[in-house]
Amino acid sequence: MSRYSSIIDITKFLFVIAIIAWLMARGTGILNYNWQWYQIPQYVFSFENGSFISGPLLGGLIVTLHISGLSLILSFILGLVTALLRLSNSFAAKGLARLYLEIIRNTPLIVQLFFIYFVLSPLLDISRFTSAVLALSLFEGAYASEIFRSGIISIHKGQWEAAHSLGLNRFQAYRDIILPQAIQRILPPLSSQAISLVKDSALVSTIAIYDLTMQGRVIISQTYLVFEIWFTVAAIYLIILVSMSFAVNFLENHLRLKV
Repeated sequence: MSRYSSIIDITKFLFVIAIIAWLMARGTGILNYNWQWYQIPQYVFSFENGSFISGPLLGGLIVTLHISGLSLILSFILGLVTALLRLSNSFAAKGLARLYLEIIRNTPLIVQLFFIYFVLSPLLDISRFTSAVLALSLFEGAYASEIFRSGIISIHKGQWEAAHSLGLNRFQAYRDIILPQAIQRILPPLSSQAISLVKDSALVSTIAIYDLTMQGRVIISQTYLVFEIWFTVAAIYLIILVSMSFAVNFLENHLRLKV
């Protein structure tokens, strides 16, 4: 039955790809657009005298991965700390966490990015790269905190009672009993949040960071290869995000087997 379902899913996927290809071909005919795909490889990478030379798109991808990687780590740390503050018995900690969540979740990311870059950056003397990482971390951390909190409160109260009966304090209970169980439950939504972070990182091009999206804009302004470049940029993002999904699925299956 599972094999039959897999065949059906693959058939549906190929059908969607065929429709997209047909729409592109039809649109090309209507627009009378002259595709120049042969020019694209040089903007990704090339070989000269046997040496590998990275193109601007590959260089932009490295910047995107650098920003996304740092932001992902910081957002998960910030999300976990915020979730723990909301679950604490301190009124001040709960209020601070709630204020942070309401401000971040009710304002657009682009506004937060501009505020940090144009207002806080001159005051704190931080670079545009740091501003981008800070904005993404704060934004994604707010959503990650709700994922962490939902995972923690989903753990049965009996686990807390067992931890206290063993003489564990609150920190030890979180570290040794609660969080290991919660991580297994929240891994899928956390992976979705990580994918959203990578996609949201494209907004850093608005503050002149030469990430993948910005490099694509620069190439288009020089060559007018609008469709070819944007399709290539989209394909690169797709490859990265699909790879992340497979990695998370592998990790999720590995954790399930250990239970």
